Amino acid sequence: MFKFIKSATNKNNWHNHNNYEIAFWGRSNVGKSSLINAIVSNKKLARVSKTPGRTQLINFFENDSGAVLVDLPGYGYAKVSQEQAKSMMLMVEDYLENRKNLKLLYLLIDSRHGITKNDAIVLDYLTTIKLPFVLVYTKSDKLRQKDKQTLLKSIKQAYETYGKFKYFIVSAQNNTQINELIFNLNEVFEGE
Repeated sequence: MFKFIKSATNKNNWHNHNNYEIAFWGRSNVGKSSLINAIVSNKKLARVSKTPGRTQLINFFENDSGAVLVDLPGYGYAKVSQEQAKSMMLMVEDYLENRKNLKLLYLLIDSRHGITKNDAIVLDYLTTIKLPFVLVYTKSDKLRQKDKQTLLKSIKQAYETYGKFKYFIVSAQNNTQINELIFNLNEVFEGE
């Protein structure tokens, strides 16, 4: 069972341990906290809000076997000042570039919108720093049938731009592909 360990603003406050971490990142209000809650089967573990930008710190969650999940502040629209948004972005970049325990990043994309301009900037950044990532398209329960075809075209275009990558099309609301995502998480953690 996962439990909240701590929140951190900088590397001096990061959770101190020797295990792998998997981080969750995406634009504000894409469903990072909801997805973490669905994965760990605990709707109250990660704080969920309808207000974009609620997660403003790096949040660490650990289970009894030492697996660590990390909920990162979102990028893009948030109800914070530009100065706060810049500070959060620098905090996340420091974590992504310097965290030795970080094994994989799940980059969450709202399946209704596909890869946005901000998402593309982040994908370019991740490619530049050579951080392994998996795309997780969220909120699939809100897709209409014609939107699903548009999403598949978007994924094909992303393949052409960023090369082959793993992806999941999930819904935290109805648990679509949550078990497959958990299987992927376990594969990563067992690779320690």
